[in-house]
Amino acid sequence: MTASPLRVGVLALQGDVREHLTVLASLGASPVVVRRPSDLEGLDGIILPGGESTTIGKLLGIFGLLEPLRAALASGLPAYGSCAGMILLSSKVLDGTPDQVLLGGIDVTVRRNAFGRQVDSFEGSVEWDGTGESVHGVFIRAPWVEDAGADVEVLARVPAGSPGAGSIVAVRQAALLATAFHPELTADARVHRHFLEIVRDASDAGAEPGTDQSGRQGSGT
Repeated sequence: MTASPLRVGVLALQGDVREHLTVLASLGASPVVVRRPSDLEGLDGIILPGGESTTIGKLLGIFGLLEPLRAALASGLPAYGSCAGMILLSSKVLDGTPDQVLLGGIDVTVRRNAFGRQVDSFEGSVEWDGTGESVHGVFIRAPWVEDAGADVEVLARVPAGSPGAGSIVAVRQAALLATAFHPELTADARVHRHFLEIVRDASDAGAEPGTDQSGRQGSGT
């Protein structure tokens, strides 16, 4: 029997929404536009796109999505954040605004706009998870990870000879994945394919309500 397509949402408040929807559809997933709390129902996973993290954070509150999305992530909903999405999934941000909104979930400290301003944007190959394979990274006012907790898997660093060489630019913690770069702006779908594998594994295993992404019982706070 053929498995049903994975229903993967893309937070559609601001940023690279269309690009993520297109990649998901090309990989056989069923993409869902997420703009309101009811759009979270029945999702197998969600993508938090690149854009402006402070703007997306404010819009999450305005559209009533902030707490429902936090609760969904805490209950095991797999998520992938690119660039601004990495900031949203982090537990702490440096150089953020006083009203910076974080969803949390990945035990990392990120530095906002770590590579510089818009004019400092660049593209380059990024080695993935020590496999010798590389993905093409587009860095636009991108963050990087300054500190990662013991439960965080470091998947990629900036290679030597590139701006910010050695900096962590891709991480995973349980069913949460984040990159500082924008794979949705390239023809390389491997990061999205990797996320869909995470989503499929979580869907097959079944998420247990009331647990956080490490499998520990949630505190309810």
